Amino acid sequence: MDKEYFRFYIKVRTALNIEPIVIHNELSTVFGDKAPPLRTVQRWSKWFRDGREDVEDEERPGRPMTETTTENIRQIQDLINEDPYVTVNELEEETGISHGTIQRIISDHLQLKKITACYVPKHLTNFQKAERVRICQENLFKFEQDVWRLCDVVTGDESWFFHKQIGRKSSNAAWVARGDPPPTVSTGPLLIHLVKPRQTIDHDYYIDNCLRPVIDEVKTQRPVLGVQSIKLLHDNGKPHIHKDVINYLQSEGVAIMPHPPNSPDLSPCDF
Repeated sequence: MDKEYFRFYIKVRTALNIEPIVIHNELSTVFGDKAPPLRTVQRWSKWFRDGREDVEDEERPGRPMTETTTENIRQIQDLINEDPYVTVNELEEETGISHGTIQRIISDHLQLKKITACYVPKHLTNFQKAERVRICQENLFKFEQDVWRLCDVVTGDESWFFHKQIGRKSSNAAWVARGDPPPTVSTGPLLIHLVKPRQTIDHDYYIDNCLRPVIDEVKTQRPVLGVQSIKLLHDNGKPHIHKDVINYLQSEGVAIMPHPPNSPDLSPCDF
């Protein structure tokens, strides 16, 4: 599909005050990998909110620009300042400057390099370090002894996620040695809950809008077993460890997996 069609859809949805993340999810659901990246949706949504009308690229005469000029450097710098996550392909699309020239501007003139942001543990005390080791060893032992199963673990966090569900059964097949268990395949998110801007997430909100819907969905997907053997893994945020949350999970029969303090790297949602 031509990119102008995507942009026109973004324009219409933006005019209806639909957030870029929702627009991107809609496009991804229909077009999959052919949908524009979230950053592109965000950028065009911003331009339309600022009053832009055209969905076509601005006309650029001739072949892509290959000359490194002060104007080109400033243009690339401005776009990167606006969106540090922009890709070279997106810069090429927006500016008409050739791929190689953009690479030279970024590396030689702007002296930038692309790195991936990731969580790292805080500076932990000796006690906290010991807790990480103890809890990890205990959890690992339970999995190795088949006391727990990975397919029974439900994990969650407050963040943004991009997921792709593999639909065909044949795509989930894998060769394994005789006697070995099949590989664990995630069945996808049980719940994606969108929190409104400036909404405070306290323990009551967490129970009503996150835990109850998740438990209801588990019961729907497992009509016989329900939440039996389900283990919940979430971090030690204040709403998560409130006594009302613990009491609610216990009343539903959901076990809570221990999670060391200040250890987001041990939660699958933060990998």
